[in-house]
Amino acid sequence: MARILAIDYGGKRTGLAVTDPLQIIATGLSTIESKELIPYLKKYFLTEVVELIIIGLPKNWDDSETHGTPFAEAAVKKLQKAFPQIPVKTVDERYTSKMAKDAMLQMGMKKKDRQVKGNVDIIAATIILQEYLQSIQ
Repeated sequence: MARILAIDYGGKRTGLAVTDPLQIIATGLSTIESKELIPYLKKYFLTEVVELIIIGLPKNWDDSETHGTPFAEAAVKKLQKAFPQIPVKTVDERYTSKMAKDAMLQMGMKKKDRQVKGNVDIIAATIILQEYLQSIQ
């Protein structure tokens, strides 16, 4: 089987997470600058087979768009153009950043490490992927 890749896309940084080849476990992959997403994935796809890309679509509690929604929608278009052979699916990412911050506290992560914004992005991408995997079981 191939992996599933999850993206927590932001204006500056993007968190990435992937499944194992059996699509059982979600693991944080990396945090990169958003402008480097396509080049990073081109290199990644040379060594790993990915059958689906999941990207978090930020929405407010009332389903209205957030300031980040247009960034994520633009990223979807770029992904579809760069990788037409891999389906791209948007998923609700409401509260994933808050959940990521809460998870860092529960893990006992030091305050200095919690303040590294890239840590929030990679954990949020992992949460997006875990929730997706649970939804398809």
